[in-house]
This record gives sequence, C-alpha cells and structure tokens, in this order.
Amino acid sequence: MTLPLEPPIEPQLARGAERLPTGEDWVYEQKYDGFRALAFVDGEALALQSRAGRPLERYFPELRFPPGRYVLDGEIAIDSVPGAGEPEDFDALAARIHPAASRIERLAHETPARYVAFDLLAHDDEALLELPFLKRRARLEALELGTVALAPSTADAAAAERWLHAAEGVVAKRLSFPYAAGKRTAMVKVKRTRTLDAVLAGYRPGKEPGTVGSLILALYDEDGALRVVGHCSGIRPAEKRTLRERLAAHETGARGRGEASRWKGEKELEWIELRPELVVEVSFEQQSAGRIRHGTKLLRWREDKPARDCSLSQLYQ
Repeated sequence: MTLPLEPPIEPQLARGAERLPTGEDWVYEQKYDGFRALAFVDGEALALQSRAGRPLERYFPELRFPPGRYVLDGEIAIDSVPGAGEPEDFDALAARIHPAASRIERLAHETPARYVAFDLLAHDDEALLELPFLKRRARLEALELGTVALAPSTADAAAAERWLHAAEGVVAKRLSFPYAAGKRTAMVKVKRTRTLDAVLAGYRPGKEPGTVGSLILALYDEDGALRVVGHCSGIRPAEKRTLRERLAAHETGARGRGEASRWKGEKELEWIELRPELVVEVSFEQQSAGRIRHGTKLLRWREDKPARDCSLSQLYQ
C-alpha cells in the first residue's frame, strides 16, 4: 500500500461515563455493538485492522469499499433480526472469527456484516490525524462511500439521549481535538443501561471467607421453566459480607454448575443452589442469545414481587 498511514495504528479510545458531557465542543454519535476496525483502502486493495492491530479482512469477505486512497475508523456490525431485543447481533459477529473459509463464506451470505464509518484518518497523500474532529468529520461526509454507512451524528445532547434507550449507547467527541491514537482524551462513551427483576438461582462464594462473590440470575420462560441467564458481581463490598447469612436460609444443599469456560477452572464454575424465592432488581448493559453478557449491578431487593413474575421476556423489551 502507498497510503500516508499504514497498519497497524492504535485507534482512538473512549473513557466511560454515566452521563453525556455537554457544551459547545461536544458532538454525539450512535454507539454500535460490533468490532472496532480501521479500513485502509488503496485503489482496489483493502486491509481491515482490529482494535488490537490484527487483520480482519478474511473474516468479512462481503464488505465492499469504493476504490480510492483513504483510511477510515469505524465499526463492523451485524444487524439483529426484528424483535431480538438488541440492535446488533454480537454473537453472529463473533462467529465469524473462525479458521474455516467455507464457514466464513456461508455466514457472510446468511448474516452479512456492514461497515459503519465515523472518522477519516487519511485521504489521498494527506494524513489527517492532527486536524480537529470537526474538520475530519466534514471531510468524511464529503467522501462518496457508496454502501459504507456513516454513524449518525448530532450536536444536540437531548436528541442523542434516544440512543441510550434504543441503541448500544452514545459516543461523545470533542470537535476541537486531533485524533488521539491509543488515548482516551478525545472521546467519552455512555452505554445503554436497562433493568430487570430476576430470581436468585444461586450464588458463588467470594474469594474472602464468608463473602458472596456473585449472584446467579434466572428468569422463567414461556413454558414455566426457570432458566439461568447470567450472574451479577456488581455488589457493594459491605453487602458481600452480609449476604451469606441472608442467603443461607434459602440454600437447597445442592450445587449448580455454570457453562464451560476456557477462562475459569471447574471449581470457579460451581455455585451454591438456592430455592427460587428471592427476587432482585439488577441493571445490565447487554444481552445476547438470551443471556446477560456483562455490566450487571445489584440495585435492590424486590420483596414485593413474586418470583414467578420474573419472565424471560424482560430481556427483549
């Protein structure tokens, strides 16, 4: 390639926040649940670089970029089917990282990915990293990118709030800042957060003796079966020390076991089973394939709600 920038390049990162920053120097974009990817286009040649600097192009043969000489920063995403409860299907995306070319070709046809651009890092012979984002975004919008989508953008914080309810969240960027490769100084991300009421199916002991490490969450499906949907480790330290006594009266004497994981040993997967009597309200950020992925926090105990009212349908609302 003969571009002014060549892979690998560290992408600009975002620091997390609970609320959107406001002020004249901020602009807001929709956040996607996908793979961060830098696209290097030189004529007909394409290189896709992951956030970690690895090549991605072989996993997404269906992605097409107009010929030219430019470098984009963006996201690879696969849209969910209607009613799935999430705007993007992260499980379908993760399934692409597979060694078999035949499987990749099949999935590229069955669940095609798309590329969403949100920054322009180089064009023709010019590297744009030192330009303020205001000018980089204007240059990006001036390009004719065909099927490559642009991330929706607004300077109205109130308008951006809708992405905190209907999308993965919001990324706020400083208009006057240059591209901060590998740093978290120019962007802020606020993730979409939802709540649900779940039955406690069990708990895992904490590393400290006499404490609770995480709560096992379950919901009732349409057939009345109780299904484990994830765990919650976002518990206040003081409560972790008092929970063992509270939960002891509800133990069945049995042990449950989590799904197989290459990251955890067998002992770590084991949990102490509880009778389905206790209900908690938790917040969470993402779900996929009927399970909470991460970001779960304990909000309060729901002594007023029967366990049978905790339905699986909450994940898809």
